[in-house]
Amino acid sequence: QVQLVESGGGLVQAGGSLRLSCAASGRTFSSNAMGWFRQAPGKEREFVAAISWGGRNTYYADAVKGRFTISRNNAKKTVYLQMNSLKPEDTAVYYCAAARGSGPEKRPNEYDYWGQGTQVTVSS
Repeated sequence: QVQLVESGGGLVQAGGSLRLSCAASGRTFSSNAMGWFRQAPGKEREFVAAISWGGRNTYYADAVKGRFTISRNNAKKTVYLQMNSLKPEDTAVYYCAAARGSGPEKRPNEYDYWGQGTQVTVSS
């Protein structure tokens, strides 16, 4: 089992920044890829970013490429999502997830464990 707890969400003006954190506990964390997804009201959950087990490989959705950065600290069992130049359309609940494998994946069904989510609201 892996338990994931997100933090760092909040209300920010357009153009601002937020840094989300996801703390993992339980079984081995460092061997699994990690991802961030988001879900806006009335919309399906969508992929945001993913990072390989060692942090060498990352993968981003086109909508956030160049603005968001995913990183991880395996010693702290934590994965981060730095979000810059935020837009109102980034408003959503953001979820951290642990993948079944070691490589970054964008498909939700490749992830076995999910956090409870943290709300990000970007005002215009």
